[in-house]
Amino acid sequence: MTTMDKDAAAPLATREAARAHKARRSATDLLIDVVLVAFSCVMVLPLILLVANAFKSPAELLAWPPTLIPIQPTLENFRAVLSDTPLMRWIFNSLVFSVLSTLSILATSAITGYILAKFPSKIMTVIFAVMLATAIVPFEVYMIPLYFQVQGLGLLNSVWGLLVGYLVMSFGIFLIRQNVIQTIPDELLEAARIDGAGEWWIFLKVVLPLLRSALGALGVLAFFQSWTVFAWPMIVTTTRESYTVEIGLALFQTGYTVDLGRLSAASAVVLIPSIIFFVFLRRNFVKGIASTGLKD
Repeated sequence: MTTMDKDAAAPLATREAARAHKARRSATDLLIDVVLVAFSCVMVLPLILLVANAFKSPAELLAWPPTLIPIQPTLENFRAVLSDTPLMRWIFNSLVFSVLSTLSILATSAITGYILAKFPSKIMTVIFAVMLATAIVPFEVYMIPLYFQVQGLGLLNSVWGLLVGYLVMSFGIFLIRQNVIQTIPDELLEAARIDGAGEWWIFLKVVLPLLRSALGALGVLAFFQSWTVFAWPMIVTTTRESYTVEIGLALFQTGYTVDLGRLSAASAVVLIPSIIFFVFLRRNFVKGIASTGLKD
């Protein structure tokens, strides 16, 4: 083979290798997509069964194998739940508690995270270390002493008593601190100070708008933390009207039986507010979580 033939064969071999690499990569990507879709179906299947059970009659609920789509759908479970239990009152209690807890966590995390990130000192380092240390302490460890404090304040069976345990989130402070360090340069703050802006104006007009994604992610985490909490409302609320949805749903289960139809109907209704909340903030949630791991 002449030198000219070798030069012509080299690009051809390169193109063949590139096509082979592209084919292998496409096959790998397809395999990953198939695995992810299968895993997603497995994860969503219990939710689909939950909604389907809400529309089934007692006889169909006991049928085997279980049906994915109700053969004779009925609304009797929803009618029974809404007429026999104060479900809407429980949802209202959980919404008020979750919204107030989320607002409190957003406010405390934004202020504390900004101060820890942009006003460093030895004292701030110690405070931040103590805050992180509290994250590894289970809530059940100090739940009973906190209960006696709520009892002493006369806040049992109220939203304010529920809020006492969910006003601050140590992870939220860490999340906002990391985002402030990575996304807000010191030069921007110094420029605002040179222009005569005060610290509160800088925080409200400069810092908060730049933290919108992180605060959205934190808002989703804080909302679902308080929306799904069970142990704390169980000991703080003792009257039927003051229950949250988690405590109310537990009433459908006794020591020996579970009213599966009504429990499924009530759970399906309870899913609506959380789904709506997540749909509105899903983009901020993804952006906020993704930006936390970025480095300069």
